[in-house]
Amino acid sequence: MLNRLPSSISALLEARADGHSLPAGLYTREDVFEADIDVFFHKHWICVGLDCDVAEPGDATVIDIGKTSLILLRDDDGEIRVLHNVCRHRGSRLLNPGKTIVSKLVCPYHTWTYELTGELSYAPHMGKDFDKDCHGLKPVTFKSIGGLIYVCLSDNPPEDIAGLEQAMVERLAPYDIRNAKIAHQTDVIEDGNWKLTMENNRECYHCSANHPELCVSFVDLDFGFDPETLSPEDREQAEEHFRLYEERTQAWEADGFPSAAVEQLTDCATNFRTQRLIISGAGESQTHDATAASSKLLGQMTRKDLGDTHLWGHNSWNHFMGDHAVVATVIPLSAGKTLVRTKWLVHKDAVEGVDYDLDKLTDVWVATTDQDADLVARSHAGALDPAYQPGPYSRFSETNLDKFATWYIDRMRAHGY
Repeated sequence: MLNRLPSSISALLEARADGHSLPAGLYTREDVFEADIDVFFHKHWICVGLDCDVAEPGDATVIDIGKTSLILLRDDDGEIRVLHNVCRHRGSRLLNPGKTIVSKLVCPYHTWTYELTGELSYAPHMGKDFDKDCHGLKPVTFKSIGGLIYVCLSDNPPEDIAGLEQAMVERLAPYDIRNAKIAHQTDVIEDGNWKLTMENNRECYHCSANHPELCVSFVDLDFGFDPETLSPEDREQAEEHFRLYEERTQAWEADGFPSAAVEQLTDCATNFRTQRLIISGAGESQTHDATAASSKLLGQMTRKDLGDTHLWGHNSWNHFMGDHAVVATVIPLSAGKTLVRTKWLVHKDAVEGVDYDLDKLTDVWVATTDQDADLVARSHAGALDPAYQPGPYSRFSETNLDKFATWYIDRMRAHGY
């Protein structure tokens, strides 16, 4: 009896049908996971953190992506640096994962010592002729876009990051994310593939059935619906909602707040979408009663009626509101494990218990993230089942999933798979 070899990755890519979810192996196989890390997390721009992760000189945090470990830090001159967490002597890790405060980067193995700029300043017993200038830490290409840190590990970073930069610098300026404060952070490990995590975030087809807390302030109609299945009353409500959208968007932009949708989702390397969304109910913030969680607004904000400036990329999603922001980054750990790191930002001078209540600030997205983790685990378990067959995306509510799958296939092929 002949042994059956698994299909090549290219065969799996070819098998994807337009308008349908991906073949199971693209979600479940470890060889695909390794290819994904190579293509989407080493050769594309990814969001890894924030300027305010390292608010003061000497602040440092380590981010691990596959086998790669990065140090995000602020040097003595107050400049952001991103360096490879690999000693130039024999490759030891310099810092452990997580946050720390350092005056210099000292390798624990042989005490090679680096300035916070990455320059090697001390290498004992290497001889007088040893050239320290040639053995500094390797820098990583990065951009701070409105206070969001994007890195690219490739020697040829995609140039179309310029589209994201152009769209977001002006939109994020009033929130002053660079000088915000992280009020809370959670790390949730989902039992599913990173693409399922991103797919789940890119549709709200599931929201009304699964996210009661979020639906107080979030309008699921914003991401599509089938008008023929709505009752006359619901259809009238939907039409009124979109009339309101047009009116609000025009008013916001007339007041100097860019709001219209900007998207770069297909035929591109850097995948993103942004739009200023209406907040439902009280209209102020994504909280359990849709009112602001913090009385001290972000940055230079003076209004609580400017909705939710959402931004997603291929490993992140963000919501910027007058009173606070929610920033989530996604880091694959294996084919079936994904880290979702969520941070809640407030004004740098906001005081817990005085200006904001931490539970009110966080409860909606803590609940939503836990609910999404369960949904992603269910999806991944289904993809592992021999009965799994790629299903059709809704042409009303899941068009962005179809675009994401198409972009994924195109980028894999562009990099030789």
